[in-house]
Amino acid sequence: MREKEFLPLVSGKLGIEELNPMQLHMMRTASEARDIILLSPTGSGKTLAFILPMLKMMKPATGRVQAVVIAPSRELVLQIAGITRNIAAGFKTTPLYGGHKVEDEVNSLSAGTDIIVATPGRLLDHIERRNVDVLPTRILVLDEFDKSLELGFEKEMKKIMARLKNVSRTLLTSATRADVLPDFLKLDNPVTIDYLGGNEDLRRRTRVHRVDSDANDKLDTLALLLENLAADAGGHERSIVFVNHRESAERTAQYLKKRGIPAILYHGALDQRDRETAVALFNNGSRPVLVATDLAARGLDIEGVRNVIHYHQPLTEETYTHRNGRTARVAAEGDIFVLVGPNEDVREYMDFDTTRYLDADRRYKEERPVETLYFSAGRREKLSRGDILGFLVKEGGAEPAQIGKIDVYDHYALAALDASCAADVLARIKGKKIKGEKRLISLIG
Repeated sequence: MREKEFLPLVSGKLGIEELNPMQLHMMRTASEARDIILLSPTGSGKTLAFILPMLKMMKPATGRVQAVVIAPSRELVLQIAGITRNIAAGFKTTPLYGGHKVEDEVNSLSAGTDIIVATPGRLLDHIERRNVDVLPTRILVLDEFDKSLELGFEKEMKKIMARLKNVSRTLLTSATRADVLPDFLKLDNPVTIDYLGGNEDLRRRTRVHRVDSDANDKLDTLALLLENLAADAGGHERSIVFVNHRESAERTAQYLKKRGIPAILYHGALDQRDRETAVALFNNGSRPVLVATDLAARGLDIEGVRNVIHYHQPLTEETYTHRNGRTARVAAEGDIFVLVGPNEDVREYMDFDTTRYLDADRRYKEERPVETLYFSAGRREKLSRGDILGFLVKEGGAEPAQIGKIDVYDHYALAALDASCAADVLARIKGKKIKGEKRLISLIG
């Protein structure tokens, strides 16, 4: 496919009217017979920047694996696979990742696939079990390769590379510059496309605020900050609260919920469904405050984050940059807040634009504007977004404008509804069949 053939697909499926300079640069460079190293910060459109060249390099679909994309987390795999499916017309894309049924993946692979998007461990497991033949693979993409090595996937990556004997083009993306790359990569005269200067542009579009806490335990300060911000905006805007430990995330999320703040928890020890649901509720407005470990600092398909709050200061400057990159994406602006305890030293890589003083009398309480319906069936049961939308309108009496984001997963689905009508809609659809089957449908508490 040529560049002009991609634009209608990208515009129609993703709502992107034109490619940014980095994406255009990647498309031009893909025409050269060289491997590519893309250095790019979070939020710069990196995923599309490597998907488009990959598709440009591919031959017509045959049902045999032509391209393999390896990413360090299941969330990133799902994000990449979702975008690829939207624009890779005529090609079958299969995601492989831990935390859901292996049988679904085996069935999908047995029917043939053109593009695999996978975490290293899951891909290697399928290769060793001979569930997939990767020998025909010509194109390899290693997304956020620095993170894969940081998470200890080097042994798996080395074994996978040994099986990919016919790869002729490699695209490697990284968020950091590396002096030395592992020998097993075997890159052929690679060209480096460096857009890490975008981190400076991000700083220009953000305001960094210091928030002092009178107590070492900063929970009261955090809650008051969120209430003040909601009072300023007339409602809770999407905010991510970053903490350094899972236990802290659980304690913080629980405390905020008790204070009446619509928070949701996200960390690596949650099972896959809980992690997917947390991101969905954050994106659709049901829970606009996400309390998370650094797992959420990159790789997640998260939209429109207004505030990043460092409950704990990050341990490294790189982590600080990645956390901040969740807001002010593309051309938007954002606010960053760093909570500082009475005996806490501020890390040297942080500089503040202002100090935010909190108003103990300025608290915001609201009824939740959005509720989410759970459906006990998903794409594997042939349930689509269109099916759910039609069902809620026809059987539930909802107006299309009252229905928000609909997310369909393998064996379940989530649909956002205006809170004003959610209970009535649920009452009307109780006991009704969707696509000829009765399914469990409930409001997420």
